[in-house]
Amino acid sequence: MHAIRQHALGDPDVLVLDRLPDLDPGPGEVRIAVEACGVHLLDTTLRRGATDGPMPPQPLPTIPGREVAGVVDRIGPGVEASWHGRRVVAHLGMVPGGYAEQAVTAVGSLFAVPEHVSFPAAVAAVGTGRTALAIVELEPPRPEDVVLVPSAAGGLGWLLVQAAHAVGATVVAAAGGPSRTAVLADLRPRLAVDYSDPRWAERVRSEVGAATVVYDGVGGEVGRSALELLAPGGRLVMFGYSAGTPTRFDSGDVVERALSVGWSLGPRMTALPGGIPGLAGRALDRVAAGGWEPLVSTYPLADAARAHADLEGRRALGKVVLTVPR
Repeated sequence: MHAIRQHALGDPDVLVLDRLPDLDPGPGEVRIAVEACGVHLLDTTLRRGATDGPMPPQPLPTIPGREVAGVVDRIGPGVEASWHGRRVVAHLGMVPGGYAEQAVTAVGSLFAVPEHVSFPAAVAAVGTGRTALAIVELEPPRPEDVVLVPSAAGGLGWLLVQAAHAVGATVVAAAGGPSRTAVLADLRPRLAVDYSDPRWAERVRSEVGAATVVYDGVGGEVGRSALELLAPGGRLVMFGYSAGTPTRFDSGDVVERALSVGWSLGPRMTALPGGIPGLAGRALDRVAAGGWEPLVSTYPLADAARAHADLEGRRALGKVVLTVPR
């Protein structure tokens, strides 16, 4: 099989296409002929050697990636024969190996993918989708809310806008740069703004007013500006900081604004019904039912380095997915 392997820490060009022996599933496992694999911002930090994230550094060489979708083409001992030939998606968990033509995982981690759902959309559901669903289950938007999503052109923000829109909330969608802001029209927000414009917050305040909910995955100065747009008693929901630093706030902000602050990841996700697998399954069901339409940017498997560079440079739209031609 072909796989993307990382032999050293560093820039995206450390990701190279190698030829490796085919995989064999063990007891209770299946082999997936991969057709789509997810690329996560976490993959880029692990590639550089960062040690402060939720995943430990992997021994080198390693095959990055943890979200895969495709067709089961081999089953291990103890696996029901009915799994053979089925369209599936899986999250590999703590064990990497997704950027490859084959992946092996426990049968219990599989989700069946309906024929009308594309493999890239299924990958987006079990990775980005499960996180988006956790956020809206823990901090749900309400019809009377004004919801501001500063990362609306990203895979996670794209789904959060749809979730807020679905309940009838007033939605302000923001993205960085004209090309990224232009795609937001497809989401039909009340207002789409470019947060690279220094006057973006003034425009939100003048055209929509104060926000009652901010779903903040950007952090930095953008996150701070979004915080200052919150009405007293508003909810700031932080789930990441693609800008490189978290949104700055202190006890004075909390007291003055009667602010509710929540980190919607980690233990709070695992405490939801079904835990992380339950979230993934419900997110896939929502995509299958048409409630969510993920935004996906696809790259051939061999172009993993370019996918990483575009993700880090904020040139990619939505969820980044590597595809394997069959």
